[in-house]
Amino acid sequence: MRHITAADIKAFDKLFRLNLVNGLPGYKPANLIGTAAPDGATNLAIFSSVLHLGSDPALLGMVTRPTTVPRHTYENIRATGCFTINHVPASLVGEAHYTSANFAREESEFAQCGFTASYRHNFPAPYVAESPISIGLRLVDELPIERNGTVLLIGEVAHVYLPEAALNPDGTLNLPATDAACISGLDAYHRVTPLAEFAYARAGQGPQPKS
Repeated sequence: MRHITAADIKAFDKLFRLNLVNGLPGYKPANLIGTAAPDGATNLAIFSSVLHLGSDPALLGMVTRPTTVPRHTYENIRATGCFTINHVPASLVGEAHYTSANFAREESEFAQCGFTASYRHNFPAPYVAESPISIGLRLVDELPIERNGTVLLIGEVAHVYLPEAALNPDGTLNLPATDAACISGLDAYHRVTPLAEFAYARAGQGPQPKS
């Protein structure tokens, strides 16, 4: 088994280091973040850094890159206080990946990459019409990460849109039914294959299959 140290990581070629470290967490969610500027100009960007932060209240977080250069997603969220998280359909991973290109501010990734902006229930941020699961969030906190200049944005869930077939009776999500993709590293996309489901774990019982 190969052993890689912190000194090794620092000494690696930049691209090798980016590929390695981005792959270390394993499979990550593939999400399109939809935002709009105060003037209504829309923006769409692929993110793999969305995470669950709590269920009561329902909070999701996303990590943005350092703001040393213009970050349209970050700027729009700061300006309007709203954004959407949209699962990426496996059939549209190429289009989703293309949103990571450096488009000019006046160019909407919705139009440039083949997605449809959808506004629902007077929420100011656009959803992705093609997404099987979409979530509208309001910004409630912003935590700078001083070590590398990134920012953790925390949003409270205001709206969720999903097909009935994706919602199980116990509240869990049947994600394979939505055919949503996930990401590994920077640019590899995958379909999910169900493996196993277990009941709530209790000490002394061992793993129990979910009934």
